[in-house]
Amino acid sequence: MIRLRDITKVYHLGEIDLQVLKGITLDINEGEFVSLTGASGSGKSTLMNILGCLDRPTSGHYYIAGEDVAKFNAAERATLRNKRIGFVFQNFNLLSRTTALENVMMPAVYAHPALSMKAMRERSVELLNLVGLSDRMDHTPAQLSGGQQQRVAIARSLINNPSILLADEPTGNLDSTTSKEVLHMFKDLNRQQGITVILVTHDPKIAAFTDRAINMADGLICEGISDMLSKDDV
Repeated sequence: MIRLRDITKVYHLGEIDLQVLKGITLDINEGEFVSLTGASGSGKSTLMNILGCLDRPTSGHYYIAGEDVAKFNAAERATLRNKRIGFVFQNFNLLSRTTALENVMMPAVYAHPALSMKAMRERSVELLNLVGLSDRMDHTPAQLSGGQQQRVAIARSLINNPSILLADEPTGNLDSTTSKEVLHMFKDLNRQQGITVILVTHDPKIAAFTDRAINMADGLICEGISDMLSKDDV
């Protein structure tokens, strides 16, 4: 489903060219649960931005379902994001003055303006039930714990029925117990709904929870690490 071929990314900083990605070739199959791991500066966040169509590579090819999205302009990438990709971030990125239900509904308002508010609300209620927050729908983010806020963010990421879910350090602001709950939620979404989950982390123990760990260093993909770690640690 996802194919990267010789992906590079160069940032032009005045007279200096900083090459962050140095020829990434990678396949991620439909329905996989994988992690991108590596130290700060390894290039994993830049690669995630490209995978999520938030940025485009300097050179190379990026195929989703056979389409070379590296050639897409900004508007085409935005359309693809709305249709195919959900995002979960470390800092939750919830709207502070709106309820959990309204936060979940928001992406659908922009992506499906012709859809009735009743249909959006029903879908949002269904997703909040899925993540175990049926009794917190009318709460604002300030009234929710960190783990509950991340559950809202996960529900929001699913509102447009994405086939790909990108999670950037989703447990970074959570305690160990809540982190495990969130990781199991990602695994359930992968196993039960067939969503391709790509999790970005600097923590080898978190990476070991996924089916395949893709280790990055200096803008290149190194040998996977998941086989060297025990999933019992997570």
